[in-house]
Amino acid sequence: MEDLLLKCDVHKDEKLKMFCQDHSQLCCTDCVLLNHRQCTKMTLISESVKTKSFDMQQVSSNLQTIVDKLHKVKSKQEGRIQSIEVSCREKLHEIRDLKKKLNATLDELENITLKELDEIRTSLQICLKKDIDNCSRLKDDLQTLSEAVNSLCDKSRKDLEFIVSRKCLDKIQESESYLKENPAKVPSSIIFRANTDIEQYLSKQFGLGRILESMQSLTVTRKSEYIVKIQSDRVDLQITGICSLPSGQVIVADFNNNKLKLLDQHYKVSSHCDVSYSPRSICQITSSEVAVTMDKDVQFISVSNGKLVNGRKFSLQHNVNGIAHHRGALYITSGTALYHYTLTGSLVKKLYEDAGGDVQ
Repeated sequence: MEDLLLKCDVHKDEKLKMFCQDHSQLCCTDCVLLNHRQCTKMTLISESVKTKSFDMQQVSSNLQTIVDKLHKVKSKQEGRIQSIEVSCREKLHEIRDLKKKLNATLDELENITLKELDEIRTSLQICLKKDIDNCSRLKDDLQTLSEAVNSLCDKSRKDLEFIVSRKCLDKIQESESYLKENPAKVPSSIIFRANTDIEQYLSKQFGLGRILESMQSLTVTRKSEYIVKIQSDRVDLQITGICSLPSGQVIVADFNNNKLKLLDQHYKVSSHCDVSYSPRSICQITSSEVAVTMDKDVQFISVSNGKLVNGRKFSLQHNVNGIAHHRGALYITSGTALYHYTLTGSLVKKLYEDAGGDVQ
């Protein structure tokens, strides 16, 4: 360990002997000759330690803090790679479903789109794997230094303490700079934007759709406010779900008052119905029916003659938060997992789970 600490990080065959106060750097003789010839404050390490004191416990604590942060980033980036794969498979299904509706001339367009998808996936994976490699490298370096710090706690080697302190400071600064600048820039999912006019304008298109990264900016183009409070509301309302019907009507979930409210085309409350628990999320099932999540139940509500009518309901073994409907399938989140159910409440499979996360 002592040989490792004394070794120059740049010139591996040289030992550290000097400290440049101008650059706050440990130096070997090669470092001095190549990079510090103009420096005015060069001292021997043996002299520098006489005026310095070191809190090795604090250094050890700082090292462990950075190691923990790097571990979290590494784990998150590994999870993002898995998320990219899941997202990629989902978009691949969308691409192939769309292809079934088209004729043989789509073969070439499919190849173009799948190539773009693969390039995006490869690009994202390269970035994420680079982050993981950097995290591993920095983590290993910090752990090695941490071991060195711990080994010096019971020794009176001021020169080694000085060296390891400087190395720790430099490595911590490098790690903090990396954590600040790099990991969050890479998206963890992929978007396939289908071209809805493709059947009409097939001969003019250049692909089945666009493969996009999920980090996109959305711009609000219009905002309006409407009053949907009604006389029977006991407390101030809290809208937690909203669903627009083909008729132009809108159904909103009022969490605080245990109500579903039907809004007309002018966003005025035209009907409402009470539900057993506080409603959370809404999704459309048919042109006149929606499904609502509340507690551990999924309640179906229909619009009949301008009125909201409670329909069938089924209960699940877990909490239900978010809900979406696609081609006869219900996708429901529990807070930590995503499930695939039938419209009758039968579990098809658990699609994803993050026990330490939050899947709304």
